[in-house]
Amino acid sequence: MNARLGTVLRCHGPGEELKAEDVELVAGPGETLVEMRVAPVTQLDRTVLAGKLAQQVRPPFVPGSEGAGVVISSETFAAGSQVVIRGAGVGVSRSGTWGTLAVVPDASVHPLPEELDAAAAVALLASALTAHTAVRRVAQVVAGETVVITGATSLVGRLCAAVARSAGASKVIGLARSVEPVEALSALVDQVVRVDELGQVGRELPWCDAVIDTVGGPVISGVMSHITPGGRVAVLGYTAGEFATLDLHQLIGRDLRVLPVNMQRTTIEPGAVSQVLVDIAPARIAPEYELVPGARVEEALDLLARHTADRRVLLDLTRLR
Repeated sequence: MNARLGTVLRCHGPGEELKAEDVELVAGPGETLVEMRVAPVTQLDRTVLAGKLAQQVRPPFVPGSEGAGVVISSETFAAGSQVVIRGAGVGVSRSGTWGTLAVVPDASVHPLPEELDAAAAVALLASALTAHTAVRRVAQVVAGETVVITGATSLVGRLCAAVARSAGASKVIGLARSVEPVEALSALVDQVVRVDELGQVGRELPWCDAVIDTVGGPVISGVMSHITPGGRVAVLGYTAGEFATLDLHQLIGRDLRVLPVNMQRTTIEPGAVSQVLVDIAPARIAPEYELVPGARVEEALDLLARHTADRRVLLDLTRLR
């Protein structure tokens, strides 16, 4: 494959100071050359820049564990294909995505659905992988089931609803606090049930097969009385409280399962990223993100420390000079 000249942000030692350099890049066997468009700045990237991972690549290296762009050359993907990059050691054990061009393993390349633009895809990806793990892997939602999502108005809650729908759920019910606006749920759920300030669930909540609990606290106690025998609860958050009272009579008598979603101990399976992108594309969920020119990467790293988990910081890799 022909070599191409690109500009990359290269780190020459532990720390967040990076230098834009022109380099020649060429994809070898099993690799894809991508013209980069955008990349998120993540906590993993910051950890790698600090040199805190034993298995990470040593300086000098190009950071960036995720990104999106257009294929230039590949033995696996058609030139011109829009793709998302994640996994296979990119940005950790080998150079990453923070450049106008990137050479990455074929296994890290995932087709980008037409309904998603590049910035939205990478801004949603981390939260969408959490939703995918909770719905498809832990709760194992299948076609025809009724699924309840607590904290449904949050980004993860909305993504859980989208994944549940894609998994074949016949009915998706969103739980929201009585004071929350729910317009964003109109195309994602079949029914909205209100939760009062004490965490009490409305009586109109129907029976369900699975609950994806994103908030914890007293809400889950009220939801458990609406789960059918053999049902399950996937717990992935506790913004409403770290403690919950579980009715053991219901838990044992109806053979319910309470299952934790621990992303730190979860290995993303091959094909999961591509499935996630397919799951969330029809939902057209608009993420919150701030797009920073790649030449101002230090500013992006500072913003990362100040933003909430729902608001991502992205680098515009078309602006590295």
